[in-house]
Amino acid sequence: MTLGSARSNASNQPKVFDFPRRDDVSRETDVERFDPLDNDFDDSSPIASQLVNETKRRERLLGRELPRPAHTRIMTVANQKGGVGKTTTTVNVAAALASAGLHVLVIDIDPQGNASTALGVPHHAEIDSIYDVLINDFPMSEVVQQCPDIDNLYCAPATIHLAGAEIELVSLVAREQRLRRAIDEYVKFRDANGQQRLDFIFIDCPPSLGLLTVNAFCAANEVMIPIQCEYYALEGLSQLLKNIEMIQKHLNSDLVVSTILLTMYDGRTNLAAHVAADVREHFPQQVLQAMIPRSVRISEAPSYQQTVMTYDPSSTGALSYLEAAAELAERSVG
Repeated sequence: MTLGSARSNASNQPKVFDFPRRDDVSRETDVERFDPLDNDFDDSSPIASQLVNETKRRERLLGRELPRPAHTRIMTVANQKGGVGKTTTTVNVAAALASAGLHVLVIDIDPQGNASTALGVPHHAEIDSIYDVLINDFPMSEVVQQCPDIDNLYCAPATIHLAGAEIELVSLVAREQRLRRAIDEYVKFRDANGQQRLDFIFIDCPPSLGLLTVNAFCAANEVMIPIQCEYYALEGLSQLLKNIEMIQKHLNSDLVVSTILLTMYDGRTNLAAHVAADVREHFPQQVLQAMIPRSVRISEAPSYQQTVMTYDPSSTGALSYLEAAAELAERSVG
């Protein structure tokens, strides 16, 4: 069973989360062994307390309706610092939204192609990819693939050819706007062919501010910034915001930093708590309440060409990304 079982037959109706389970993977915490609501359940130990907490969080999500945004939200997921959970956040938030029935596209413009791997989409050198869209003017409709595990989730994959795209883009006309134009044409293509309007488009960027990332900023309306709960992440955030301000001034005045997500949170350390508090103090409107913990299951999932949403949907990491996705979708109302 996949997370798609929660979908409504009517695509324009609000969607709700479901929590299917897999029996062929181990779990960080097996909530099925205990009944935290049993009167005889002892929640005094740390593990038991965690089980009670997770059960309550799942109950808050069950039956929660996710509204469709009034228009397609195009979000660039960016951070100049590597290793902050950028790609992991992209694919898991996208999978969580799609599992609730929303229509989601992930555009992978990182030459490493990690988002394509996690979504189970082929991206070897012979595959038509986002490189062909940016450099060879292929229509995006020719490279977008359906993800195998979750309905309503699509991916425009990256291949190794993107490694040279930064140099090739330099000499091209309107080099900063090529991705934006391709997305606009793809949206029109879906409408002309009677396909469901996309609710979210996530663009996964490389950890740098080259022409690929600039294309992503020019194509998007919003920026989502994953921030690792460590000191160096705060230093990188300052420089990233300066670069985004430069993009806003010269190339895309509609771009806003709408969402900040705290990742790799370790509640056992004072440093993580201090970093989280500092970020929330400086960006009270942008930071999601949901936080993503350090999780073995999240790290393991890509090796099986899956997101954690299908690899181990009962894990703490999957629950946290479900919460983040729900919060993100509900912010689109109004």
